[in-house]
Amino acid sequence: MSFILATVAGSSVMAQDAGGASADDSEFEEIVVTGIRGSLKRSMDIKRDTRGIVDAISAEDMGKFPDTNLAESLQRITGVSIDRVNGEGSKVTVRGFGPDFNLVTLNGRQMPTSGLEDTSASSSRSFDFGNIAAEGIAGVQVYKTGRASIPTGGIGSTINISTTRPLDAPGLKATIGAKAVMDTSHTDGTSVTPEISGLYSNTFADDKFGVALSGSYQKRKAGYNQASAGWRGAFAGDQNDWGTLPQIPDGGSESDINVTNRPGAGDYYSTTQNMAYSMTGIDRERINGQLTMQFRPTDTITATADYTYSQNKIGTERHDMSVWFNHGNTTSAWTDGPVAGPLLYSEDFGASPSDLSFGGVEFATKNENQSLGFNIEWLPTDNLSIELDYHNSSAESGADSPYGSNVALGTASFTLQSQSIDFSNDFPVLSVTQIDGLTSVDTSRIVSTGSSFRNSYMRTDIEQAQFRGSWEFDEGIVESIDFGASYTENKVRSAYANVQRDTWGGAGPASDLPDDIFEVISVADKFDDLSGSDNSALFNEWVVYDFETMVGLIDDLYGACGGNGQCASSDWQVDRRTTEETLAAYLQVNASWELAGNPLNVVAGLRYEETDVTSRALVPIATGTQWVAANEAVVVFSDEQDFTELEGNYKNWLPSIDVDFSPLENVILRASYSETIARPNYADIQGGQTINTIFRIGGGTGSQGNPGLLPFESTNWDFSAEWYYDDASYFAVGYFDKKVKNFIGTETITATPFDLPNPFGGQRYNDAVAAVGSDDLVEIRNWIFANADPNTVEITGTDANGDTTGNILGVAGQDPTLEFVVTIPSNQRSAKLNGWEFALQHTFGDTGFGAILNYTIVNGDVGFNNLTNWNEEQFALFGLSDTANIIGFYDKDGLQVRVAYNWRDEFLAGIIQGEYAQRHPNYVEAYGQFDVNVSYDVNDQITVFAEGINVTGATQRSHGRSKNTVLWATQAGARYNVGVRYKF
Repeated sequence: MSFILATVAGSSVMAQDAGGASADDSEFEEIVVTGIRGSLKRSMDIKRDTRGIVDAISAEDMGKFPDTNLAESLQRITGVSIDRVNGEGSKVTVRGFGPDFNLVTLNGRQMPTSGLEDTSASSSRSFDFGNIAAEGIAGVQVYKTGRASIPTGGIGSTINISTTRPLDAPGLKATIGAKAVMDTSHTDGTSVTPEISGLYSNTFADDKFGVALSGSYQKRKAGYNQASAGWRGAFAGDQNDWGTLPQIPDGGSESDINVTNRPGAGDYYSTTQNMAYSMTGIDRERINGQLTMQFRPTDTITATADYTYSQNKIGTERHDMSVWFNHGNTTSAWTDGPVAGPLLYSEDFGASPSDLSFGGVEFATKNENQSLGFNIEWLPTDNLSIELDYHNSSAESGADSPYGSNVALGTASFTLQSQSIDFSNDFPVLSVTQIDGLTSVDTSRIVSTGSSFRNSYMRTDIEQAQFRGSWEFDEGIVESIDFGASYTENKVRSAYANVQRDTWGGAGPASDLPDDIFEVISVADKFDDLSGSDNSALFNEWVVYDFETMVGLIDDLYGACGGNGQCASSDWQVDRRTTEETLAAYLQVNASWELAGNPLNVVAGLRYEETDVTSRALVPIATGTQWVAANEAVVVFSDEQDFTELEGNYKNWLPSIDVDFSPLENVILRASYSETIARPNYADIQGGQTINTIFRIGGGTGSQGNPGLLPFESTNWDFSAEWYYDDASYFAVGYFDKKVKNFIGTETITATPFDLPNPFGGQRYNDAVAAVGSDDLVEIRNWIFANADPNTVEITGTDANGDTTGNILGVAGQDPTLEFVVTIPSNQRSAKLNGWEFALQHTFGDTGFGAILNYTIVNGDVGFNNLTNWNEEQFALFGLSDTANIIGFYDKDGLQVRVAYNWRDEFLAGIIQGEYAQRHPNYVEAYGQFDVNVSYDVNDQITVFAEGINVTGATQRSHGRSKNTVLWATQAGARYNVGVRYKF
């Protein structure tokens, strides 16, 4: 017989919410587990007994969670969808709100988050579930409605992770498990890696003292192969710009410009900028552990101390082959508008061959999370309960390599005569012709073309103290009044540095790189699950090389790492430091009475929060200005940098009310109203002001953060009807409506940072204008060079037109102060979302069979408009999509089988902004995945099991405004686990 908690809450706030009364009302006890069915029944009981809209997942057995990953378990809940990273669930979206809009707590405590971006300092608040092993988790609760007693920060949801408490389940309980992990997506073929986990819980001294210890170790090898493309602009059909298609000449035809079905004046399109095939291998090592000690000297006092640790090291090595378009002599064919997509796009380079590039990229990161907490529960009277909770937690992410967190190396063979891409299938097919009759890659012609050694760092520290209490009434409609206060300090630092050496034309002769470091491999067999990869026109060769060998070579040859192999820089170019201090207090009334002879429950509360924001950022110090060309001047910066600091403050009153009524036995009708908040990302509230180097006669430009930003504020309505018609069966339908304000846009202000002199003005400039009699800047410069104080000019010579060249120095005290138009984030926009959730859980009597069906519909006025030019600013909410789950299971006589299909409709994952792909939407296409889990109880102690994740090898794809403007198409593969678990 095995045991598990119905739900284990680390703090009474979550226990109170689950039961609608104080923690003392809910006696935790041992419950016989019946595997899948038992887990589903406990989850259903939590949903039914909780006031408000809550879904939950419970462990099937001690050390056995329904899925190998918490995020993949959460996606089975209605309204929850996930983002996958490296083939594994990472971050969650709830009811259309992405990872930054959902708060994650551990045993009721707000958890710090950290993560790294590839080419910038991180600014996200999102929690990565990939850092947490599922084996040590007792349960997860998803609170979809706001509650005064629940910490703020989640508009989509608050997700609480519960771990084991030994005094809640007295006695000795222990389990140990081992599994072999086989990932077919690993680039070197299938690789078998180990995973070991264990959990021990015991009580002593007549159950007054308890210890629980859990730990897990996982080594995983994985990978994926990807075809990707970059795009230029979103052009109108009649637009003329670099990168646009040529216009049909008057009296001419499409054949004159080598374009078939050219987009018209009312159409929009993007042209291909680059194309790449990449192969990525991943090595991950994850360690988790938790120690919990509890002491209950009397029936009225319980003290708990716990320490939680997780470490996740991820090493990634990627090899890619890519081409670049110069938009010269192109040939193309297009789909019909109004959003036209390419069917074919090609370019002939004529007498100037282009480069066939072979890149190498290494990511090496280490994520470490620690949390130390203390909790005391005291029942001074039969009616009063008091709880004090404190924790100090940190999350830190940084490089795990002397090269930095993200390194890119470039090599190329300058042999391309022409290149063409066929976009007519899911897989974009690259074809090339080379000079000198080459039909394959000539490795003897490959040269080094540059390197970029990037280093990112992020750390978050949260110190939180919470006081909670509850007074229970012996009679009357008011059952209890909950009250509490808390102080939370959230310190965040994110930093980024980059050492880049661009030598796109080649750093040296091809003879510098020996042929034997290169290996030529096939392209097609890496993408055999994507339609179009069997095209005979595909250029089917790919060059890879050992990454560390190449780094050593280019360091020895060209000093890429300064000649000493230490490539990473901690001389941060971006360094943001933010502190948020939040004081909160709440009051919540729990009432119950009968209406027409049936129970009616009400929970009404009010939460007050005040947050002070102090944000500092490292900025370059400007010391002067120089007028360097006709309409071009530059700001001169010193070698030093300094921090600038900005502050902000906001206050929120957050009411909430939950009502549930049972008009019939086992039928519950619910209605909820709440106001909730989520906080801006760390980049938007950074303290620094950065000015751009170049300015013109009209002034300069710059940008800064805004710690004074208000949080996103959501007004929420929820309605649901639930019918619990059997022991582990129910049907539920729910409707939600959210109105959110304070979404962030940008505005401009005029500022005079550093009080710099503006050489486009002042007495000297005005004298020159008067002397030359015009506003011609070249003539004005010539006059100043000839007549001004020689100490204020630097003459370098004359140009071909005889005009003087050099620099005119800005003079403080004589020239006017230079004004900058500074872009600053501001609260501007509002949005509306609504949707429906349908859920059916059914067990077929005593047959052992059962099924779960759920579907979520999400609608909103927050979509991206594809029929706009690239320079039109847009607001859109990322992650909005419908989702569905179909799960069938069997659980009887020790055999448990579960087959699960999860589907997510197409959604907007982001808007790509950059020099080339300005405001380009990233639509991730609809995706479905099958997972299978089989286990068998050999006896009361031993269970053997097998798991399959993505057993059909489903592929993923994303596109831009048109489906043919593919952004990436990814092939990974299935992952299988086999193992054994022993219970003591």
